[in-house]
Amino acid sequence: MPRQLGDLEDAVMTRVWQWNRPVTVREVLEDLQRERSIAYTTVMTVMDNLHQKGWVRREVDGRAYRYTAVSTRAAYSAALMNEAWSHSDNPAAALVAFFGMMSAEQREALRDAMRIVLPNLHGAPELPSDGGADEATRQVADEPTDEPAGEAADDAESETGR
Repeated sequence: MPRQLGDLEDAVMTRVWQWNRPVTVREVLEDLQRERSIAYTTVMTVMDNLHQKGWVRREVDGRAYRYTAVSTRAAYSAALMNEAWSHSDNPAAALVAFFGMMSAEQREALRDAMRIVLPNLHGAPELPSDGGADEATRQVADEPTDEPAGEAADDAESETGR
């Protein structure tokens, strides 16, 4: 499972993901230099490290390498969320807490994703078209537990410090 990228690794990968094409160290360097002072060798080392870690693949192009992302930012984000969620001792409460932190735009993205995923799940509950995040949260986090639903929500709130 992936570990979170460091700040400079994330800055480099952001460009690789945004540009969605093979990139050189020089291209990334020039773009990064718009925001910060950074050496060519630093960017080269970071990109080599990302290659060694399996985030990018590279191919020789003359005397340089061209780097391409192995997966998307969405896949990276999903893997991080899955990793964090898998470490919870109460996955339903963790989901409730996570959904409670979402902005209106994020809740709409969740509804869109659920519209795609739910029809493919056998016996999946119907997704409300206008029920809001609370109803979607109850459906997504509806996992058999020994606790009443209210206690799971209370646990989720205490885990987030609310």
